[in-house]
Amino acid sequence: MTAIAREETETRTDVRPSFDELYAAHYADLTVQLYAYFGDRQEAHDVVQEAFYRALVRWNRIAGYDDPVAWIRRVAWNLAVSRWRRARLALSFLNRQPRAEPHTEGPSPERVALVAALGTLPDAHRRAVVLHYLADMSIAEIAQREAVAIGTVKSWLSRGRSALATALDGGVL
Repeated sequence: MTAIAREETETRTDVRPSFDELYAAHYADLTVQLYAYFGDRQEAHDVVQEAFYRALVRWNRIAGYDDPVAWIRRVAWNLAVSRWRRARLALSFLNRQPRAEPHTEGPSPERVALVAALGTLPDAHRRAVVLHYLADMSIAEIAQREAVAIGTVKSWLSRGRSALATALDGGVL
């Protein structure tokens, strides 16, 4: 070995590897280790990527460690354990939930017919009927809300009731 080659070798041992070199050299190994733990390749990739990202953000400090890969491995394992715990907690929560949702009845045929009949009314008549009969607003309150005279609201209600009665086969509201 020549003196120049020996000097280059000695110089390389004193220099820490760059982040890119460390990533290229250890990403696959760490992924395999975490894959064996998770049993899920995508989860393993995710935690190793996250660990390397956290190392990159702190690279000026971590590059000075004796073994930066050990720090990255520890972070990746901690992330893996945290994800496993979260998944276990979520599964525990789901297992405590009722297996089937309670059955609720749908709308009655009368309600469906009423909604359909209301849909045939002009907007002003429909608003007046809904506000008066379903929202329990007085005629004066409706008139104020709609910015019309009280007589107009009475007319809308009368016409709306007549149209509903016709649409609902002569029923009385």
